Amino acid sequence: MVLKVKGVLIDLDGTIVDSREAYAEALKMTWEKLGLKNLNPEVALELPRRLEQNQPIDDLIGNVDVETFLEIYLKTYYAITGNKTKPLPNVSKTLESLSKRVKLALLTMRRVPKEQVISELEKFGIAKNFQCIVTALDTPLPKPSPKAILTCAEMLGVEIGECAVVGDSVCDIRAGKSAGAKTVAVLSGIFSLEELAREKPDLILRDVNELPNVLE
Repeated sequence: MVLKVKGVLIDLDGTIVDSREAYAEALKMTWEKLGLKNLNPEVALELPRRLEQNQPIDDLIGNVDVETFLEIYLKTYYAITGNKTKPLPNVSKTLESLSKRVKLALLTMRRVPKEQVISELEKFGIAKNFQCIVTALDTPLPKPSPKAILTCAEMLGVEIGECAVVGDSVCDIRAGKSAGAKTVAVLSGIFSLEELAREKPDLILRDVNELPNVLE
């Protein structure tokens, strides 16, 4: 299948940057701050998967109050992403190629000022490829609500039906579909092929580097 689009709205964590080390480090630091014992390393990836889908996390964190845990965990995660994330292989070249063919926007669920995201992307040399960057702080309703996607498309000056939302999570696909955009799931993040296929995206790719090959 070939996608005919003028705008591409790309997710951040798991789509263009590898955040696994940041997830693991944030969990470890939160565990230590709360004086918890017996850290199960598998929780590091299960936690963001659950949070992404608004699922309960009580069974992952023992007897700790969820709000207290999340306040520390998210604050820690956002504080270390600048140092603990890295661009996925070949992403820089791919984004450069895409930015010459379509209008690119970055859309992230991180609740941080966009300046923080821009500085992380500048460090990787990829900020210049995006015409707009929207974080969870820029919209009253972050993904899976379609609001952020519609805001992004408006900022790009592209009709939503001529946009593709590209992401590694079920929320990216749900938000894209409810906004009326085309949807592309990538397998470079923390969700499985089965989980993503259930959402029926227009395309499923191994990673974002395959995207230029499927755009008309």
